Amino acid sequence: MTTAIQTGRATAVDLRAVTREYGGKQARVRALDGVSLSFPAGSWTAVMGPSGSGKSTLLHCAAGLERCTSGQVLLAGTDITDAPDATLTRLRRKEIGFVFQSFNLIGSLTAEQNVALPLRLAGQRVSKKDVHAVLGSVGLRDRMKHRPRELSGGQQQRVAIARAMVTRPSVLFADEPTGALDSKSARSVLALLRHMVDAAGQTIVMVTHDPAAAASADSVVFLSDGRIVDRMRRATAREVADRLAGLEG
Repeated sequence: MTTAIQTGRATAVDLRAVTREYGGKQARVRALDGVSLSFPAGSWTAVMGPSGSGKSTLLHCAAGLERCTSGQVLLAGTDITDAPDATLTRLRRKEIGFVFQSFNLIGSLTAEQNVALPLRLAGQRVSKKDVHAVLGSVGLRDRMKHRPRELSGGQQQRVAIARAMVTRPSVLFADEPTGALDSKSARSVLALLRHMVDAAGQTIVMVTHDPAAAASADSVVFLSDGRIVDRMRRATAREVADRLAGLEG
């Protein structure tokens, strides 16, 4: 097993000829097929494609949640392809933020406690000032003592984003972050993500099925059968929808 190799940080995430296969010899499935893709630092990339195209697998390999079968993955300046588990754990705690469609908040904890949780799990000192600041940045300073059931879906997702950002990660990975929200809440969350990129230089990689959400990003990557088939920059929702329909047809 090789040790992690430090590299340059011109890109936040770099996938090089990444292949990911599942199953045994008799039922081998190739979810990613030689994907080479770079995510520039300070950019927002949406990943789209039909069901089964490899979107979630790409996200998980890029975030170090799954190991690729072949190829190379560089994350936050570190080659994680064969990195030890301890290195991956450290990176997940310090360099990666992850936001899920289902929020994944702990119902018995307040918003403030949910946001502080990653720091506690990492054994770091919890600064209330930092926790309050990140909640304030997502517009929830006045909801710190509320539990998830006392918050709207959009507010819960904002807490989830604050929780992901409290460790100041290099990359924020988002898996269908607006999929469980109504249109108004979705627009609010997308506006927040846009602000994070424009004002703070945050890098975001987002899987979505929603053309409107994808159109909020700087660029959209389209997958089909585990391969990149197209990439669009500053596309409109209609352009994204038309391209996606062509892949699903």
